[in-house]
Formats: sequence, C-alpha cells, structure tokens
Amino acid sequence: MRLPLLIAAATLAFAGQAAAREFSWAATTDPQTMDPHAVNSAPVLGFLNNVYEGLVRRGRDMRIEPALATSWEPIGAGEGWRFILRRDVTFHDGSPFDATDVVFSYNRASGEAADTRSWFAPVSEVIRVDDYTVDIMTSAPNPIFPDSIANWMIMDSDWADANNSTAPDKERGTFASLNTNGTGPFRVTLREPGLRTVLEPFDGWWDSREHNLTRAEFTPIQNPATAVAALLSGDISFINPVPVQDAARLAANPDVNVIRGTEARVIMLGFAHAAPVLKYSDDVTDANPFADARVREAVARSISVNAILETTMRGSAEAAGQLVSPAMRGYSRTLDDRPGYDPDRARALLADAGYPDGFSFGFRCPNDRYLNDEAVCQAITAMLAKTGLRAGLDAMPVQNYWPELRAGNFDMYLLGWSPGTFDAEHPLRFLVATPDDDKKLGSWNFGGFSNTEVDTLLPLIRSELDETRRQAMLDVSAGVVRSETAYIPLYVQPLIWGVARNIDLTQRPDDFFMLRWVTVN
Repeated sequence: MRLPLLIAAATLAFAGQAAAREFSWAATTDPQTMDPHAVNSAPVLGFLNNVYEGLVRRGRDMRIEPALATSWEPIGAGEGWRFILRRDVTFHDGSPFDATDVVFSYNRASGEAADTRSWFAPVSEVIRVDDYTVDIMTSAPNPIFPDSIANWMIMDSDWADANNSTAPDKERGTFASLNTNGTGPFRVTLREPGLRTVLEPFDGWWDSREHNLTRAEFTPIQNPATAVAALLSGDISFINPVPVQDAARLAANPDVNVIRGTEARVIMLGFAHAAPVLKYSDDVTDANPFADARVREAVARSISVNAILETTMRGSAEAAGQLVSPAMRGYSRTLDDRPGYDPDRARALLADAGYPDGFSFGFRCPNDRYLNDEAVCQAITAMLAKTGLRAGLDAMPVQNYWPELRAGNFDMYLLGWSPGTFDAEHPLRFLVATPDDDKKLGSWNFGGFSNTEVDTLLPLIRSELDETRRQAMLDVSAGVVRSETAYIPLYVQPLIWGVARNIDLTQRPDDFFMLRWVTVN
C-alpha cells in the first residue's frame, strides 16, 4: 500500500502548529464516482456534499437550512414549492449559477440513467420562473419535500454539456465521474480512484468559512489495523470507522479522541422475493423458498441479534425492529419490539413451508461498507446453519457489491439504509414500493418485494398534512413489512470515529463528514 508516500506528501503536523492546516482522513470505502447523480450511496453523497451543493442543506443540528436557495414556500394549496435562488454564486470554474442549472440538474438527476431518480417521484414539473426563481411542482401536497432534496446536488449545465456529461453513466462513467465543478466549499484538485483524492478550499465560495484548512486528502484504507496504525502514528488525523474491538484502546491514548454516536442507518437482510428459483442452491433448483413469508420469518427466528451485538459489535449497537430507528420521524411506536430468537419456531416454519431439512442458498455481503459487515455475515451464517439454512457466504468489496445486487445475483443479502429525509416514508419509497421506473419507485428494492396495500398508502403518506393520520398509515405500512418479513432489520449501526486530539469536527448521524466544520488547532 502507498500509504506512507501519500501521507508524506501531506506533511501533516500532528502537534497542531499554527500553520498546520493540512488535513488527512481515511475511511474503508472510496467513493465510487464523483458524479452526484450516478450512485445513490452514502460514501458518494457524503463526500460530494463537500464539493457540490443543493438548494437546501443540513446544518450541524441536522435541520434543513438555506444553501443555493435563500428561501422557499409552498405554492397554493400544495401544488408545489417555490424556491428563491441565491445570487452571485459561481461554480468552481467561475461560471455563474442560476435557475437554468437547477432545471438542468433536475432533468439529469431524475432521468432514467440516474440512481437518484426516486427522489423525484412526487415531482411533476420544474419551472424556471426567472433567473433566480424556480417552481417545483408536485403531483400532490408534499410537506416534507424540502427535506427530501437535501442531497440533490446542482451541476453547471454548460460544463456538463461541454464535457459530454449531460447524463450520468454509473457503468462506463463520464467526464463527471472523475472530475467535478460544484459551488461547494471545496474543489477536487486530484482524483486517483482507490488511492487518494485531494481537495482544496474554494476561495470563491459564497458562505462564510468555519474551517481553517488549506488542503485535505482522503485515502481509502480497507484494512482496519492499517487505519488504526496510521491514526496512532499521526499519519492520518481522522479515521471512520474505528473498529469496535479497538475503540477502548484508542480512547485510552492521550493523542486521540474517540467520538461515539448512533447512526441513522439500519442494517438489515433482504431477499430475492420475485426470483422464480434460487440462484445458488445445491438442493433446491426448481423453486424459491424465500418467496414464502414463513421461510423469511424462519430466517429471522434463526438469528440472535443480541448475540451479534454482544460479540461481533462489542455492545456498540442497538437492536432494530423496523427499517428506521426510533430517532426517525414516523417511527411506529406500536411496533417497538422485534421478532425474537427462536430456533425451534424457525424449524417448525421451515417444515410448514415444505423444507423440514432446510436448504442451501447464496448469501451476498460487502466486506468494506458497513462496520464489521463481513464478521456480522459470518455470525449470521453460523446461526442459520443450526436450523438447516445453509448459506454460502460471498463477501466482496462494495464496488463489486452494488452491481451484483442490481443484477439480481443473490438469494439473500445484507443492506444498510439511512433515510435521507430522516423520515419513515423514505425506506418505503426506495426499499418496499413495487419497483416502477415510470413512477420512480423501488429503485433499491433489489429483491422485487411487492405489496398492494403499501403501494396504495405510499402516495397518501407523502401528501398527508395531518400528523396523526399520516402516522396511522406509516404504522400500517410498518406492520405489513413486519408481517411479511419483507426485510429483517438487525441493528442500528453505531458511529465510532477516531480523531487526533488537535482536530475539531462535527459528527453527523447520517455519517456524512463535512470538511467545512473541521479546524486544525
């Protein structure tokens, strides 16, 4: 690994000298792309929030605040939203920002090639009223719409056109996959995928500067021991995540702070609901047992989440019973528990479904995306074997993982989901709604789960203004997800960051890391 050479170039002064404003950090996953509309994943969106901006953004308290729009208000009785745009904003290449870029970015981010198109399911039209006014029309009242576009990033229409990047291409890539031109506080000056990405402050940024950085360098480090060693030696100033087994040791070091929190992300298991047969079974070749809710429940009853939390996660995580955590808006308090660990019940369910001896199947898992992801999958595999469910575990880097899931190459898989709106409607729209490209729904519903009741309720949930009625519909939807075992929620992922003691930063519950809040002391 080129880590020593990369860090030597940064010349970071770990002791905190006055001129030491260069900063380096590491995470397990390198952003797949620099295109803000190509891949809807936290490593991409979190990184690019330092480079690109949207109409709105989240502050330190996670509340929505103005960004490229200075204000917004509903149109009529819920026909849409009017956004007043910020004047005198320029992109990194000096080009001016105006409403044309917003309309272009809507068309690009909602197009068929975009991984972000589900964000715009409620939108019927985006209208350029004048240079600094945009109307976003919705098919029904949508009270949480401003929250839903916090990660929608605006691109320069002329730059995209000049560089043949008017549409994203997550498979083959475009100029925008390796190059950036945002309006944000930092600009990318060097991009070497898988090795390093260098950013420098954008002197023309419209907002006041809260950081004191002159240069920032990101290095993906998949090996946790290597990341910890780099932090302890002072070669890296911040690592995310800290391996749970190393947290106490790092916390005892006087040169390191360990910052703990709870992420908005729920880790869960998903299934190939709509597949006619299992793809990776040695003994069931003419059927798909996971199409049967009894079999999916048997999987849930075979897994001791508490044991995973105590051993693999070292007591750092909390069990989950829904697709969102209790901290999210719309969480169903009426379903506060989760199905218990019960191997005998699991075996009975398998027998009822016609598989008294269990069966073999393929289990896909990432090994560099979530905290202890491969170790968690190994623990699950061992537990399932005790009830006759013989999982063939295949763990792989996340850059290979998402294409495998999108191609349907799985029988069961691990997924983490953090709702960008911090609302329970979000996973319903992306994970539970029947996949429908025209309606921009179910874009991450890899297994093809479908339920008419949820599909009927979803547009009503999006448009309902009365909180009590809205919560009642969310409760019904959460009940369907549970009774059908559409997914198996496991736990809410913890946040464990390790940072040099001379660094001040802000930990966000969506695990996005904002350079604009970093200071080197």
